[in-house]
Amino acid sequence: MEFCTLFLLISCLSWSLFALCDSQLQTSQSQVLLQLKKHLEYPKQLELWYDRKTEFCSLPPSANSNITCEFNSVTELNIMGDKPATKVSDFSGFPIPNKTLSQSFSMDSFVTTLSRLSSLKTLSLISLGIWGPLPDKIHRLSSLEYLDLSSNFLFGSIPPKMFTLLKLQTFVLDDNVFNDTVPSWLNSLPNLTTLRMKNNRLKGPFPSSIKGIRTLVDLALSSNEISGNLPDLSSLTNLKLLDLSGNKLGSHLPTLPKGLLMVFLDNNSFMGEIPTQYGQLNQLQHIDVSFNMLTGKPPPELFSLPSLTHLNLASNTLKGSLSDNLNCGRNLEFVDISNNRLMGSLPSCLNSETRDNRVIKFSGNCFSIAGHHQHPESYCREFKVHVYKSSNGGKGIGVLVGLIVGIAVLIVLVAIGFLIVCRRYCPRVRSEQHLLQKSVPENSTAGLSSEILTNPNCSSGHVFESSKSEVQILPSCRSFSLEELKEATNNFDSSAFLGEGSYGKIFKGLLKNGTQVAIRCLPTSEKYSIRNLKLRLDMLAKIRHPHLVCILGHCIEVEQDDNCSINRVFFVLEYIPNGNFRSHLSDNSPGEVLSWPERLAVLICVCKAMHFLHTGVIPGFFHNRLKTNNILINEHRLAKLGDYGLSIISEETGNYGTKGQEPKSWQMTRLDDDVYSFGLILLESMLGPSVPAKTEATLRDELASLSKQEGRVRLMDPVVLATCSEESITVVISLTNNCICPELWSRPTFDDILWNLQHAAHLQPNIAHA
Repeated sequence: MEFCTLFLLISCLSWSLFALCDSQLQTSQSQVLLQLKKHLEYPKQLELWYDRKTEFCSLPPSANSNITCEFNSVTELNIMGDKPATKVSDFSGFPIPNKTLSQSFSMDSFVTTLSRLSSLKTLSLISLGIWGPLPDKIHRLSSLEYLDLSSNFLFGSIPPKMFTLLKLQTFVLDDNVFNDTVPSWLNSLPNLTTLRMKNNRLKGPFPSSIKGIRTLVDLALSSNEISGNLPDLSSLTNLKLLDLSGNKLGSHLPTLPKGLLMVFLDNNSFMGEIPTQYGQLNQLQHIDVSFNMLTGKPPPELFSLPSLTHLNLASNTLKGSLSDNLNCGRNLEFVDISNNRLMGSLPSCLNSETRDNRVIKFSGNCFSIAGHHQHPESYCREFKVHVYKSSNGGKGIGVLVGLIVGIAVLIVLVAIGFLIVCRRYCPRVRSEQHLLQKSVPENSTAGLSSEILTNPNCSSGHVFESSKSEVQILPSCRSFSLEELKEATNNFDSSAFLGEGSYGKIFKGLLKNGTQVAIRCLPTSEKYSIRNLKLRLDMLAKIRHPHLVCILGHCIEVEQDDNCSINRVFFVLEYIPNGNFRSHLSDNSPGEVLSWPERLAVLICVCKAMHFLHTGVIPGFFHNRLKTNNILINEHRLAKLGDYGLSIISEETGNYGTKGQEPKSWQMTRLDDDVYSFGLILLESMLGPSVPAKTEATLRDELASLSKQEGRVRLMDPVVLATCSEESITVVISLTNNCICPELWSRPTFDDILWNLQHAAHLQPNIAHA
């Protein structure tokens, strides 16, 4: 008896100790949760997350937030916000007040922080107003089994690296703005049971690889723009729910697995007859194929399925007569066959007068029943005759088509002849000048107020599907006349001169509507015609990103000679008032000196811009000649990169000298590699503005010295030493070494650089994330 009592006492003590250990969260994980709260802009749902002393694992669960811990780590995180994405049609890639998080929110930084909860198995972040593309690094949460990011404002594509989440069972992205195709790699998730991406803007074909997900139970892709044919889905033997309604799917209805309970294929463009196989789905409870273009007679077995409660065949072109002996299943509660071409008598099992517990809708047909809004029988027969005549009128249609084609060919020949005459007898100068003097579109900057042009949203956003709402936010790039630019700069007076670099002189200007602009005069290449140059200018001017200087327009000055040669090219840019990055790196500089956290924030901004230029646009923009004086700081201390992509329209001026000569400084080496140039910017951020004057060998020696404390004290900018943490500066030193590594293949991508900088920022307290 005493032995049993002692055993129970030891057991209780052990379980108590285990529970105590299990409820005490690691300090680093508590810090991550507080950083997530900051990223989410302190929502009221997280009011109980006070500080690091908060016992997160012991917080009472609620409908809005819940945390579960195991072995001192967070394994389950559920947050329900109050910003549902109910009207995503209003969203065009930019934050919306009171609906999304603010302009300063970074989805990339948020996921970087989130990925530090490496033990997460369940993650649910619903209606929190998070916006932006979903970063590829979400795959770092390798333990995820349940992921729900529904009712937010995520757009772009679904990251391909998510195929490595081998434990993932539930994947929900409902009510977002994803606008790429449905991923083809989903069959790489061996345990996936639930896949829901309803109410997005997904397009392209339905991926046939989905039929290889044998574990799938719930598949919902409704209210998207998915098109094409559906493959045979009978291999999905575990599938219980299929919802593909509200898409653009066509061809014939597919073969379905026998275990299905719910099927929603309505509001598509399916044609042909309803497969007889649907009458063998004995477990089916609900089927809706309304609002398609289905023809023929519905299978009578479909009405008698033993488990069926809801059958909707409305608004198709079903025709013929239903059998008087049609049997209805005992559980059938709702039938809608309205707005078809059905004729004859209504079967007794579909007569609502004899079935009080069954709702029957059959109006808009040609049934021989008084009232009930039926068409005359001729209405349904005329439809049949019309189709018959169409099929036999091929000869007449062929003649008509031939006549139309003949007229079109004649018009094309006349147009070609006209163009030949014009080219031969009209001066080339006139045609080229006509190209330059195209009329300004209605939504150009000429019609916008200075408030819109100077708003930060001018250069905020991403390459996104064009829509009316986007046009209202972003000013279109337009052609300026040389007279407008002369007036804006007082004829390019010396008082308006701001500086000169490898891409020409830059002036400050004031447009008629009061908007301050920067006007850059570019050296041009003789190898481009006006047409070719204008195409390049237009392509460059379409780029929009929060950390790129916004291009408002351009001007091409042409010599009035026989060759119509290009004299000068001007870019009209948004004016950034607070100087460049280099001017904020030293006490001897004119700008206010930035602390190490502020410098990190600038570097993160530039890295995001470069990542976008390399991967976010097609074709990508490389060889951007990154320098600290090309990084501009606005009045909100937001960094914006200027002079990007200009190598596509100007002559390369960075010649390496004659053969055998050594370059005079690091500026003359590897200028075509953006990662290398960014590494030198990192070095300048740590050492100060003296870096550009030093040779590459000297810089490598100094970088090696930074690995030791005495080297840092001797070389590093005193402001950096006074404001940096040991962990943060160590990460950046290591990153700089990798960026300027002599082997090109060893250098990191900007995605890797961004991750490391954000990691350094999280190791540095009191940083304002960009």
